[in-house]
Amino acid sequence: MSRDDDRSDPGQWTGQRRREPIVNAPAVVVALVVALIGVYAISQFVSIDAQDNLIGQLAFVPGRLTLAFFPNALDALRQRANGDPDALQRAQEIRSFLYYYGGAKPWTLLTYAFLHGGWAHVGLNSVWIIAFGPPVARRLGPARFLALFAATAIAGALTHWLFNMMDFTPVIGASAADSGLMAAAARFIFEPGGPLGGSAGFSRANSVADFNQPAPPLRRLLRERRVVMFLGVWLIANFVFGAGAKTLGFADGPVAWLAHMGGFAMGLFGFPLFDRPSPPPSLETPLEDDAGV
Repeated sequence: MSRDDDRSDPGQWTGQRRREPIVNAPAVVVALVVALIGVYAISQFVSIDAQDNLIGQLAFVPGRLTLAFFPNALDALRQRANGDPDALQRAQEIRSFLYYYGGAKPWTLLTYAFLHGGWAHVGLNSVWIIAFGPPVARRLGPARFLALFAATAIAGALTHWLFNMMDFTPVIGASAADSGLMAAAARFIFEPGGPLGGSAGFSRANSVADFNQPAPPLRRLLRERRVVMFLGVWLIANFVFGAGAKTLGFADGPVAWLAHMGGFAMGLFGFPLFDRPSPPPSLETPLEDDAGV
């Protein structure tokens, strides 16, 4: 046998090929996806009334939060009710909603992310988490990863609230958090030696990829062409398939695309708040001039 034979794969000597896992993701990412799918699956086995109650208790409703902090916001609508049938109907709907599902319910700023409107909805969000969650989870660790997921979901809900303060349409879905994970990944995956800065794919636990590659300052990151293209494509896609989803026939109802923007902004600008502290440089590491770089 020639000395040039490749002995790097032990499977070739045993007649067996190594099996690669279908999903090579950290346990925290898998657990999060299982939770999203599990919550939706369970919701399909309960009664319609129980489903409505689940939405009422866990979905984010902007108007409910507004009235909790600004009770007088409903006064203007009540004053118009005597001469405006539409205002009267609207006031009655709000009164009925508050009767059954009243209260600020601050936990809904996060819990809405675990509710979905269909298998396609939860499936698409799960795919995005599988795609962009692994590099972020490997870098941050489970606790920081979940904290970032929660922060991006909350930021998405608050952004939607700022532009729809008297809207009583329930908001559900993990899309805002998905957008935040994507933006957070963009802070480091394109760096030289990083998950997309070399030959390794960003979702693989490959020793070639350095998930702890120092994240550059945002001002320098936004000078990188690949990063700008990556972010630009997402922004355009979010506007087209979000703001114009109903008009273009991609969705039956409006899409909370502003929530996506809020989650994305938190992931992009707030990433350093969740990133692990960089280790101090080693005294044995030569300076760039000494190393001939």
